[in-house]
Amino acid sequence: MKLNQIADRPGARKNRMRIGRGIGSGVGKTGGRGGKGQTARAGVAINGFEGGQMPLHRRLPKRGFRNSPFALKLNEINVGKVQAAIDAGLIDTGQPVTVDAMVKAGLMRRAKGGVKLLGQGELKSKVDFSVYRASKSAIAAVEKAGGSVKILTVPKVEPAEPKGKNKRKALEAAKGGDKGGAKAEGKPKGGKGKPAEAEGEAKPE
Repeated sequence: MKLNQIADRPGARKNRMRIGRGIGSGVGKTGGRGGKGQTARAGVAINGFEGGQMPLHRRLPKRGFRNSPFALKLNEINVGKVQAAIDAGLIDTGQPVTVDAMVKAGLMRRAKGGVKLLGQGELKSKVDFSVYRASKSAIAAVEKAGGSVKILTVPKVEPAEPKGKNKRKALEAAKGGDKGGAKAEGKPKGGKGKPAEAEGEAKPE
């Protein structure tokens, strides 16, 4: 077999369909778009439209949730890149390696929400890491080299001012406590009541 004898399998290459070139081709006149109307025009999106009845994607119930607005946005770094920065003298192994040290070394542009340590590459230096996440392989690689991995917790940021139900409660507390709680004290539950007689007071005969 020679190079000039190699060819595609029969049917692998097809000629381009030329529409609107006469009715004998089968795709002339309307060009395969049928009659007139919305479907014959460009720029329409009717996928999922069911003629006005409630479409399937709205009939089905919602399920699950997305955590994207609250997800922790972390930088990911492999131990191999950390080792390369150590070899270049950009990271001091005498100090714990934090996200700030990695940003200073040029391993990442900004700190974001912290850093996650991944296990790709080889780590030869004894290093103590302080990170927010670490994979099992990364922890194994660090401990094999004699180092340690400290997992930090993300501080919970309280809102500057209360929102929703907490805001309503704070406003009620500022106005004077519970709704009518202070006023209701001292009144019997059943409306007008007889004043209680003092103990030890003699009744008139």
